[in-house]
Amino acid sequence: MKYEPLLNVVLYQPEIPPNTGNIGRTCVAVGAKLWLIKPLGFQINEKQLRRSGLDYWPHLDWETVENWQELTAKLAAPISAGRLWLFTKTASRLYTTAAFEKGDVLLFGSESAGLPPELLAQYAEQALRLPMREQVRSLNLSATAAAAMYEAVRQLQPPIA
Repeated sequence: MKYEPLLNVVLYQPEIPPNTGNIGRTCVAVGAKLWLIKPLGFQINEKQLRRSGLDYWPHLDWETVENWQELTAKLAAPISAGRLWLFTKTASRLYTTAAFEKGDVLLFGSESAGLPPELLAQYAEQALRLPMREQVRSLNLSATAAAAMYEAVRQLQPPIA
């Protein structure tokens, strides 16, 4: 079933299969499209993703792209319109201050390296963070993505049933 996605969720070189599986499951729940920027730290197959989301994979609108340039070509309209949001622990702006719109691009970095410094510098005004105490180095990627997606869903009207 084809639909216009509510959001575009992008994982930049994800490394851990269960995180990607859980994010895929959340994308199905909210009607978001999942984009995966290569290289991936795993193969997209039943063995790698079974426990975390493969049974939802047939319902997931997803696509892999070779690199950032290919993604920006495919999502040129929302990115050029400033509808790209980067999630990083180094941002000063809280994610709850962003005004999300349908079709927005939510970009998340890899589990070990985060987002490339050149992207963070280029889109500094669109960098967001989730609040956390200083005792925590980082949040799990799938938890961060879920919190971000549901904040966007909360803001969009009408809400998902």
